[in-house]
Amino acid sequence: MDDERDTNAWREWHEHRVATVSAPYGPLALTGTHWLGDYPEGRIPAVPGQWRATASGVALSAAPEDGLELDGRPFAGEADLDADEGPPARSRLASGRRRFAVILREGEWAVRVFDPDSPARSAFRGIEATAYDPAYVLPGRFRPYPERRTVQLENADGRSRGLGLGGELLFSREGGEYALQVAVDEGDGSLWAVFSDATAGRSSYRFRFLRPGIPGPDGAVAVDLNRALLPPCAFADHFVCPFPPPGNTLPFEVAAGERRLKDALAAGD
Repeated sequence: MDDERDTNAWREWHEHRVATVSAPYGPLALTGTHWLGDYPEGRIPAVPGQWRATASGVALSAAPEDGLELDGRPFAGEADLDADEGPPARSRLASGRRRFAVILREGEWAVRVFDPDSPARSAFRGIEATAYDPAYVLPGRFRPYPERRTVQLENADGRSRGLGLGGELLFSREGGEYALQVAVDEGDGSLWAVFSDATAGRSSYRFRFLRPGIPGPDGAVAVDLNRALLPPCAFADHFVCPFPPPGNTLPFEVAAGERRLKDALAAGD
């Protein structure tokens, strides 16, 4: 009964993931991430208005013909914007069906464009995922670092950025001992790993994410590789996902979880 329950829970998780990434303003809808530093004159191609980074945020100037809406109302004039903390569907700025989200990464401001009519969303045929296998649910233990570390990693957009790491996720499989460096969410203490394995670039995307949850008081946490996730950059080229830290390449095949996109969007993964 436990296997049946776990299989059903995994199936619900997978269906929810497919619905989330294919939503009107999900990852597939991202059509651009425009760093303001690349546009010193303030004009971004295909993005209405004039944009400028300030000491505290982003200044936007718009004319009526730009067709922008701010907080659901037609907008013309000047506005000071901060980073959008919520999902893109609730970003403050829109133009027709497109929504614009302001983001901040290591002191650099950018504007993201989400379009429900994006080619990637239209071409989406689903996520290739391996059916639930209880053999990929492994007991693990979180070992925190004495102090948080930051490593510089190449990101999917070709730039290097810092990734904060809070410890190691330790687990065993078929007699081998393994460790993944993990980030720790400052809000709830949940863990997050960026990893690759022996299937990467072959039968799976070049790297994946894992979110094991919150460790217990003794550090115990399940390492469920059935819930390996495709990173956002698997759905759109305009995300800035970090590559795996040194040591986070597993030497065995993780033939589990999300593997790659189906059909046309899986080409070249």
